[in-house]
Amino acid sequence: MTVVSTGQCAASGPVPVLDVGGTHVTAALVDPTTSDPVPSSVIRNPLGAQADADGILDAIALAARQLPAGHRASWGVAMPGPFDYDTGVGRFAGIGKFESLSGVDVGAGLRRRLAGRAERLCFLNDADAFALGEYRAGAARGHDRVVCLTLGTGIGSSFLRAGLPVHDGPEVPPDGHVHRLSIDGRPLEETVSRRAIRVHHARLTARPDQPAPADESALPDVHELAVLAEQGDPAASAVFRYAFDALGRALAPWIDRFEATAVVVGGSMAQSWALIHPALAEGLARADRASVRVLPARQPAEAPLIGAAHWVQGAAGAS
Repeated sequence: MTVVSTGQCAASGPVPVLDVGGTHVTAALVDPTTSDPVPSSVIRNPLGAQADADGILDAIALAARQLPAGHRASWGVAMPGPFDYDTGVGRFAGIGKFESLSGVDVGAGLRRRLAGRAERLCFLNDADAFALGEYRAGAARGHDRVVCLTLGTGIGSSFLRAGLPVHDGPEVPPDGHVHRLSIDGRPLEETVSRRAIRVHHARLTARPDQPAPADESALPDVHELAVLAEQGDPAASAVFRYAFDALGRALAPWIDRFEATAVVVGGSMAQSWALIHPALAEGLARADRASVRVLPARQPAEAPLIGAAHWVQGAAGAS
């Protein structure tokens, strides 16, 4: 474990956090008295999920080192899965992002790069970090049992009970992850994901004599389809209705088992709330779960930072 330099780290003061995503890494200092990120400290840098391990770790550490000194020595680090959050080792094989970190001790690599500024790294799932942040300072506040979703490249999820993530037991899907569910005989992410929405739209708009596009990257992206749907385009509108109605139907039985009183939705797709909310609510209603509240995140950008800080403070109190 790294020895902390007293000139750089403090026993009290702001909590340093990292939020690692597929395209960006965000570093910030969070004020423990208010749970708010210090606005002047927030740093968002690009991150290439296809880079080699050293390149990814260097980029994450660069953002971390850009934070002002004088913070605590324990960091909260929100990471996407699959990841071994107890040991800090990546398990990303076969998922198309961060593959070079599979089997890599990310914790050791970051501590080495942050010598003198990081004594301890407390990892947690990025969807759990989002949920904890919304529970502390957002739309999940006041709900003892709540399901939080992040809609982006795929579906992130967290089932919170009394402010703690639940990852096992009969009340939640396997590992507490909604993306492991199926709907209409197919894995849910084949219907509700960035790729699924784009491919579905391409199928709806293709001419019978037109071959399927060889390069899916050339398809309109979700934000472009959202603009078309908001303008009344029938195919784009149908794609959103189908995807998020399916999400509601898949989620409904687990809302019942978990006795959730709210579903809080964040992630990049949630910016198209006027399209997502009606379809998701309709899917829940069709499965007789119309009573649960479906809410947009109040802290979509800050929630993972707030949640990571809360997580590391809880770990420090338990140690």
